[in-house]
Amino acid sequence: MALAIFDLDETLIHGDCASLWSEQMGRLGWVDPESFMKKDHELMEAYSKGDLAMEDYMAFSLEPMIGRTPEEVDFLIGPWVEDCIEPIIFSDATKAIAEHRANGDRILIISASGVHLVKAIAERIGVDEVLAIDLEIAHGVYSGKTEGVLTYREGKITRLMEWLDQEGENLEGASFYSDSRNDLPLLQKVDFPQVVNPDPVLKEAAEKAGWPIHSWK
Repeated sequence: MALAIFDLDETLIHGDCASLWSEQMGRLGWVDPESFMKKDHELMEAYSKGDLAMEDYMAFSLEPMIGRTPEEVDFLIGPWVEDCIEPIIFSDATKAIAEHRANGDRILIISASGVHLVKAIAERIGVDEVLAIDLEIAHGVYSGKTEGVLTYREGKITRLMEWLDQEGENLEGASFYSDSRNDLPLLQKVDFPQVVNPDPVLKEAAEKAGWPIHSWK
């Protein structure tokens, strides 16, 4: 049994779940939609260029959740996943997951989005195991802060190595699917890098390295 590891945003789904949740928080009246999404787009543009300090984005995106209980937030995330995320899941992604599962591989999603979103989306896709950015809960409510190492760039490797130790797993024969230049460190670490709908920097790197490039729809 080998690991089949998947990024989430723009790899399994056609969009970024954090930005889509920001839009939903606007619809819920938690933020001013226009000004909040303007800032969100600015930060996401920096992310796409590899210039984002993930701590800055998380501090921004979690602020509207300060003082809210996980139960309150989860109650609202469920219908949002059904309405906004399910229609943009790549059918090719679900096929790839099914093929790995049929081969007996262990499926893991590792994402630079918050675990409150990633876990709910993974469940809808049929994946039980995720590594994502953990959120601090203080006195039963979200504090607006993160916990531990963020699953972003080299942080994905750090968290994955910790998980491998805990689970008694290794990377022998592992695959990793991603669309983003930010995931180059992990793509270079697995035996079978798989590039999906890549950004220009990742596409160039994949072509030089001879990695498979997939166009998922």
